[in-house]
Amino acid sequence: MTSLEKDLPIWQRVKEYIYANDKLFSFLGAEITDMGFGFAEVRMKVKPEHLNAAKVCQGGVLFTLADLAFALASNSYGTLALAMKANITYVKPAHEGDVLIARASEFSRGKRTASYHIVITKEGTQEKIAFFEGLVYRFDEQIFKEEG
Repeated sequence: MTSLEKDLPIWQRVKEYIYANDKLFSFLGAEITDMGFGFAEVRMKVKPEHLNAAKVCQGGVLFTLADLAFALASNSYGTLALAMKANITYVKPAHEGDVLIARASEFSRGKRTASYHIVITKEGTQEKIAFFEGLVYRFDEQIFKEEG
């Protein structure tokens, strides 16, 4: 790690690390549009390969989009956090060409667990597509081992 990288806020280092190493970002065509301690925003345009037989965005794609924002927000403090529980409620369908925004925000955080709310909206209209709630276990392990 360079001294310049060490000078970045931990959440910025987490953002870059997850974006580079979580292959679902590139697979889905998702991008991180905002992030800080306890929150994250991920954007994705619905493509033909995201559609199910009913010609709407597959529920698993929406879950994954929310989960990406959840992972960023829950790991933003630099300690490893992994999901224990997650659930989603689909409110309206998303269609090909829709640009979706998943916004994750921290609801509560303790020593061992933390909970997050993620809302997926359609860009521009703020029309709500889905609500996701997630609970993580917070390990003692740091994502980055300090050198030297």
